[in-house]
Amino acid sequence: MNKTFKPKYELTVFNTLSRKKEKFEVLNPGYVGMYVCGPTVYNEVHLGNCRTFSSFDIMYRYLLYLGYKVRYVRNITDVGHLVGDVDAGDEGKIEKQARLEQLEPMEIVQKYTNLFHNVMQQMNTLPPSIEPTATGHLIEQIEMVKQILNNGYAYETNGSVYFDSQKLIKEGKDIYDYGAISGKKQDDLLTETRDDLKNQSEKKHPSDFAIWIKAGPRDIMKWPSPWSLGFPGWHLECSAMSTKYLGKHFDIHGGGMDLQFPHHENEVAQNVGACGCQPVKYWLHTNMLVLNGKKMSKSTGNSILPAELFSGNNNILSKAYSPMSVKFFMLQAHYASTLNITEKGLQAAEKGYLRLMEAYHVLVSLQHEGQENASGDDAQIHKMLDLAFEAMNDDFNTAAALAKLNVIIPKINALKNGRLQMDQIKASTLERMQAVFKDFIFEIFGLLDETKEAAQEDGSNLLDDAMQVIIELRQAARAQKDWATSDLIRDKLQAAGIQIKDGKDAATWSKS
Repeated sequence: MNKTFKPKYELTVFNTLSRKKEKFEVLNPGYVGMYVCGPTVYNEVHLGNCRTFSSFDIMYRYLLYLGYKVRYVRNITDVGHLVGDVDAGDEGKIEKQARLEQLEPMEIVQKYTNLFHNVMQQMNTLPPSIEPTATGHLIEQIEMVKQILNNGYAYETNGSVYFDSQKLIKEGKDIYDYGAISGKKQDDLLTETRDDLKNQSEKKHPSDFAIWIKAGPRDIMKWPSPWSLGFPGWHLECSAMSTKYLGKHFDIHGGGMDLQFPHHENEVAQNVGACGCQPVKYWLHTNMLVLNGKKMSKSTGNSILPAELFSGNNNILSKAYSPMSVKFFMLQAHYASTLNITEKGLQAAEKGYLRLMEAYHVLVSLQHEGQENASGDDAQIHKMLDLAFEAMNDDFNTAAALAKLNVIIPKINALKNGRLQMDQIKASTLERMQAVFKDFIFEIFGLLDETKEAAQEDGSNLLDDAMQVIIELRQAARAQKDWATSDLIRDKLQAAGIQIKDGKDAATWSKS
């Protein structure tokens, strides 16, 4: 334990549990334990997930930037939880997708885990410290069910095990007030949870939820346990894995706001039932992502996947938007506010992203000549830089931090164009601008440089330069009616996987 540790800045976070902003004080000085509910890998990750994981990636990055050592745990749910909520014949999500695609369930898991990782890489999110899977922690889940049973907070019926919610409400209220995370009243908690509605007759109370489910004849993913051949309840994996890797009490638990009830409520219930303690100090939740002002839904056609957004292969938007433009768009809203995806908003984000990157390249190119005089511009620059950090310290407010950096951009452009003389700011001010912009763009926001300047710097545009020379040679051959040479160049390139397209004014190339 590092008792002398002091972060670079003091941070406040909005704690869903208390419904207020609180000073962030870690359990162990210098260390942060953070658990975030990961994806259920039965289909392609959707944009709402991307927003959640990008938001927590920025929190992770900023905590590292402040100097904390962070253990970031984000699980993979690879057990097939129920698709429907009513019939006894309901299939697990993974099992249903396996049947539709005529694959084994674990093929589905691997396929969509790979796709999830690809999207996260495109969004330039850091991998978590640990990425445990539900199927890899069945022993821990079964042991937790045993603990809950031994402590009298669960009961077995016909091979399934249910958590006794009424016992928690009556006897565990001094440890946790069931409903506090979601803000639901106890009357609302009578509503059935969505993981085991098919077995209501087995339960003592409608709000009880399954922590182990006896497998039915159609279930493929099932494992032996002391109670039955079956599978763990939806909420159990996160309780078991967070406890294993972060302990019985840790700093941050995050996820989308849609998980507040029943998932996060029931996670806490399970921890109270197993160890008699409330597991998490700060609960953080991201808000919804909507498309053109409406909830995203495949059934209504108001839906777009990350790959469709990045490629432009969709019927909703007029063009493709790069992962960094999309990420910049998400940065412009606080993680706890609703974010509305629109064409206009994405276009503005694309321009804003390029404006920020161009300003950074200008900053990198500027050199101070030695003479300096402090001015009002100098003072304002420092003030905006300070306010950018204050915004991040105020519950990771990326939108406000970006706004403060944007105030400085006109001054950067004025230095470039000579409207603001270099000797009007201090060398230390220029150095701080360069350092802070670099830190925010790459370390804190996790943006990649997609600009032409970056391509020129790292040499990735060499192929384009070479192709322009080849196209010019081919155009010269065509102008001289040397069709044999022209066709030879085209055919050789096509064999190499490069397609030449002759336009009215010029030829272009693309990978075929």
